[in-house]
Amino acid sequence: MTPPRSLAVHHRPPATPILFCWSGGKDSALALYALLKRDDVQVTGILTTVTDEYDRISMHGVRRSLLLKQRDALGLPLEEVRIPPHCGNRIYESRMEQALRSQLDAGVRTVAFGDIFLQDLREYRERNLASLAMQAIFPIWKRDTRELAREFWDLGFRAIVVCIDPNKLDRGFAGRELTPDFFANLPAGVDACGENGEFHTFVFAGPIFSHPIEVQRGEVVDRDGFAFCDLEEK
Repeated sequence: MTPPRSLAVHHRPPATPILFCWSGGKDSALALYALLKRDDVQVTGILTTVTDEYDRISMHGVRRSLLLKQRDALGLPLEEVRIPPHCGNRIYESRMEQALRSQLDAGVRTVAFGDIFLQDLREYRERNLASLAMQAIFPIWKRDTRELAREFWDLGFRAIVVCIDPNKLDRGFAGRELTPDFFANLPAGVDACGENGEFHTFVFAGPIFSHPIEVQRGEVVDRDGFAFCDLEEK
């Protein structure tokens, strides 16, 4: 009797641990969604820059309390990088390095970003990470932004515009929800995802969240050359 041939056992390699740089907005949400669908990576947490004096997400101007709501709905650990207002590159890079070294100590060597097509920004991130023997990945890099805008809505994501550069887009867009009408009404020359800094958003619902985040719109204020729509917890 011929003995049975031994069956080869194929072991899947361990998932690569990844830290995600989270801004709270739509591009971050789409990039994180793309990562979470993959079997070969494990998102170990999110990292967000918070401006100390304002206690808000840097640049976006969203209250830290709402960032914590996003953290809870994502079910991921949050690491905050605290910076002062009008933070220069030297301080920013020093505090980022401190946070990233703690990630290195925990075995994380890959950091993901939601950037789409700004080559100089990508190279800046890659340089800074390379100095720490870390690497960057960009899950939605070079995707068509009009396609991404449609996908954002079709997947069930919901977001509100929280910051406008009035030199690039009318401040009346501040506080608007990202519906198909919003994207259709964007002027020619304004990127569908605001990749050139035209607008920034806060995501309050979507397939990466365990539950929606209840928010209400506050006043629109002008600060440092930008128009911010304040959001508050309901």
